[in-house]
Amino acid sequence: MLDHPGDEVDVFDFEELANHLLEQGHDTSPSTLHGCLCGLLAAGAPHQAEAGLALLAQALELSVYGELAGQLLQLYQVSAAALLDEEFDFHPLLPDDEVDIATRTESLAAWASGFLSGFAQVNRTQVSQDSSEILKDFAAIAEAVIDDDAEEEESESSFVEVAEYLRFASLNVFMDSRANLEDGQTPSVH
Repeated sequence: MLDHPGDEVDVFDFEELANHLLEQGHDTSPSTLHGCLCGLLAAGAPHQAEAGLALLAQALELSVYGELAGQLLQLYQVSAAALLDEEFDFHPLLPDDEVDIATRTESLAAWASGFLSGFAQVNRTQVSQDSSEILKDFAAIAEAVIDDDAEEEESESSFVEVAEYLRFASLNVFMDSRANLEDGQTPSVH
């Protein structure tokens, strides 16, 4: 979905988004933003981009405008479409593989933290056992510590495993929430 070779939608550059955030005085990671948007969607937030941007602003206490706001509206729409994609073309927004492993690992933790913030913004009265376990895993990932003594190959392998887990676990939470919404359970927005 996002800056991955072979994907149809290559519109979100991690560094460009980070620069726009810094220009507006925010030190928030693009991974945190994307995680939050995905958490909102997974919890049952409306798919309308304007609603997503408003909820993002509440969840992260973040006010954006101009080109950055436009990019986030588009990111929300693309993320919603990717989560619904039957080909499982959803990917967390993370730095490129050329970025050092420590920075990419911090971004994984930031993405998981953002997801939890977004999910918490749209309150659910009931979450399935599977989703509950996944959210606990996300909380542990959000607290990830980088092992400076680990070999780079080992760190790279762990990074790929965790990134894939986040990817598929997010899809599972999203599908779980959709099933709950179809059963009549409605989310409430904080």
